[in-house]
Amino acid sequence: MSWQSYIDDHLMADVDGCHLTSSAIVGHDGSVWAQSSNFPQRCVQLWMIVLMFKTEEVTAIMNDFDNPGSLAPTGLYVGGTKYMVIQGEPGAVIRGKKGSGGATIKKTTLALIIGIYDEPMTPGQCNMVVEKIGDYLIEQVLSPSCTRYSEVVGVLGCDRNEFGVSEIDGISA
Repeated sequence: MSWQSYIDDHLMADVDGCHLTSSAIVGHDGSVWAQSSNFPQRCVQLWMIVLMFKTEEVTAIMNDFDNPGSLAPTGLYVGGTKYMVIQGEPGAVIRGKKGSGGATIKKTTLALIIGIYDEPMTPGQCNMVVEKIGDYLIEQVLSPSCTRYSEVVGVLGCDRNEFGVSEIDGISA
């Protein structure tokens, strides 16, 4: 399964008549692995690629996973939009609220799973969708049967070039 399939077939899927407004799977370095067509875009272009995050946004998000609560004073920024940080799971999930919508970010071993929602979707529905995919990816990478890099890549259904790494948690190519 490709990263785009996780977006199209799972993150953007209908849940009780609702679906996320947009979603993305992003590497810990901010590189975009896959995203929905309407994910917030930045106006910055680099080599014909539109960047969705400022470096500061990714740095702040990753810092909050390492130092829970660090985003609370300044807010969570995703694609230039500011969200008020609400209760998450320290080191694992960041949740933000803005008006009638919000965002959920689940940290996996290699990526951030991001879901953005608006009414009629509820925060709980967004959390369920994003965290379910994130938990699935974590389980696949950390499974005792995944002892070699090629097995991990096979389970994730992707090529290492899709995410630009040659090592996953000490499992080398």
